[in-house]
Amino acid sequence: ISSVLEWMIDNSYQAATCSLSYSSHSDLFDSPLTMTRQESVTPTGSLSAQAPSNPAYNANPVPVPVITQTDSRDKWSKKMDFLLSVIGFAVDLGNVWRFPYICYQNGGGAFLIPYIVMAIFGGVPLFYMELALGQFHRTGAISIWKHICPIFKGIGYAICIIALYVSFYYNTIIAWALFYFYSSFTTVLPWTNCDNAWNTDNCTNYFLLDNVTWTNFSRSPAEEFYTRNVLEIHRSDGLRNVGGIRWQLMLCLFLIFTIVYFSLWKGVKTSGKVVWVTATLPYVVLFILLIRGATLPGAWKGVVFYLQPKWEKLFETSVWVDAAAQIFFSLGPGFGVLLALSSYNPFTNNCYRDAIVTSLVNCLTSFMSGFVIFTVLGYMAEKRNVNVEDVARDKGPSLLFITYPEAIANMTGSTFFAIIFFVMMITLGLDSTFGGLEAIITAVMDEYPGYLAHRRELFVLGLVVVCFLGSLSTLTNGGAYVVKLLEEFGVGSSIIAVGFLEAIAVSWFYGITRFSNDIKSMLGYAPGLFWKVCWVAISPAFLAYIIVSSLLKPPPLQLFDYKYPDWSITVGYVIGASSFMWIPIYMVYKLVWTPGSLKQVRPSCDVYKIRDSLALYSNIRSTDQLNNLKT
Repeated sequence: ISSVLEWMIDNSYQAATCSLSYSSHSDLFDSPLTMTRQESVTPTGSLSAQAPSNPAYNANPVPVPVITQTDSRDKWSKKMDFLLSVIGFAVDLGNVWRFPYICYQNGGGAFLIPYIVMAIFGGVPLFYMELALGQFHRTGAISIWKHICPIFKGIGYAICIIALYVSFYYNTIIAWALFYFYSSFTTVLPWTNCDNAWNTDNCTNYFLLDNVTWTNFSRSPAEEFYTRNVLEIHRSDGLRNVGGIRWQLMLCLFLIFTIVYFSLWKGVKTSGKVVWVTATLPYVVLFILLIRGATLPGAWKGVVFYLQPKWEKLFETSVWVDAAAQIFFSLGPGFGVLLALSSYNPFTNNCYRDAIVTSLVNCLTSFMSGFVIFTVLGYMAEKRNVNVEDVARDKGPSLLFITYPEAIANMTGSTFFAIIFFVMMITLGLDSTFGGLEAIITAVMDEYPGYLAHRRELFVLGLVVVCFLGSLSTLTNGGAYVVKLLEEFGVGSSIIAVGFLEAIAVSWFYGITRFSNDIKSMLGYAPGLFWKVCWVAISPAFLAYIIVSSLLKPPPLQLFDYKYPDWSITVGYVIGASSFMWIPIYMVYKLVWTPGSLKQVRPSCDVYKIRDSLALYSNIRSTDQLNNLKT
């Protein structure tokens, strides 16, 4: 060690000494040598005595930091714990309802072409980038920017705020599923007929009667169960008067957050065990429902409708935008979750293989979910004697809480299939919640280790309480309107903009060469030209394309028969800006408070070659790597 360090100092001394005079503003754009949750130590031995005979060097010896990973950071107990956690986060409720609907709406089988193209050139490269960043720097979404590009640290704060907004509404959807799960333990499912206290004169049960006239005012038993019993949305006048809190839903949400707390409070060693159930059970249920759906009369109509190519759709810009947005939100780069989960990996873990495997699993799950959903929709079209498009017109959670339960209620063994369907929904949602909150926990604890290192249980408890209190507005009679608003504006364009800036900061400020060297030090080989081109140009362009398209043509906001007023749209934009604004605010703060002029951004000498050599040296595993370093 002494000999190698002496050689490095001897060959790099002039660059190191002249670098001491550059302005502090270089810290805004370039990362320091040391890494969070890693130690800087001075190697043993009399380096000073062996150093080159230089008066300045002998008069003021400079300790040489060596980067070594510590054992204090949590680690995954098994590789499968990590893989299942990543798959569980990426495969969520959106895979079950959003992909099938988007696929059908945008050309059926033809939609798979833009979807695959966007996955290859946009989604998977960004997914790989985040896994590699988290594994190399071993820190969360806030403190990681100290080592990449400090002036972009506001991205970490924006990610945490967006994750909070997601927790405010996403867990409410899981609470709805838990309400359905509890209601399913009956011989006759409560949304089967119109003989309940919550039903109205418009309730029309077309499954049990022949020659039923279906009008624009007709409502199915499943729709009235969802809107009038679960949500009680008829007691609200919209966002101006959301009504009182539904105590039944509040109790369901309390149980959900209790499960979340005891899954996360001890770190990845506990959550890694829970995902063995929550990440695998949905696949068992999906397989059962797929077999059942394929045996239903009319199922083939739904499959044909799902996959029938409409090639003319490929010439519409909106189809490519939808494909890009779907793959981005499905894989989940930019949410900070992949950074957090991969930061607990061993340094030499093959994150490249992990990215490919988990991405494929996610995309194939979405594709399989389409068959599960549309076989049932074909069955409903057969029973109603209508076209499949008339059954599949609902988009969003209503497909999960109205259309599919309605079909299940009229199957043989309806109680069993209802129970396993809502168990699947709960487990799909819990996985994503684990990932979203772990992103916040890891980011904040790595940023403030002195205060939180030994207080994880208390911090997680405080975070869960904040998320529960923030969700109360979504538990009101008009809570579904709040859920829709948060879903559209709390995440939406904000998280895409965050992902865009993250890709730019890593590729252009940190440098694609430096990032490639980081990957090489972990895997033993550098990423190929395809990945570099995607990170530098294609993936950022992919995200910019989504942002511009969504801002130029924002879709009208409507839920059921309620059209959101203009003032609520303004509130939505304020919610979106409340997370993204921390990025420019932090930039201004660092520029104002960091000494030096902006003209002195770069050091006068190439001290970075020394720093990168030291970082590479710390990860030497063989004689060949040492020879490569000297070269």
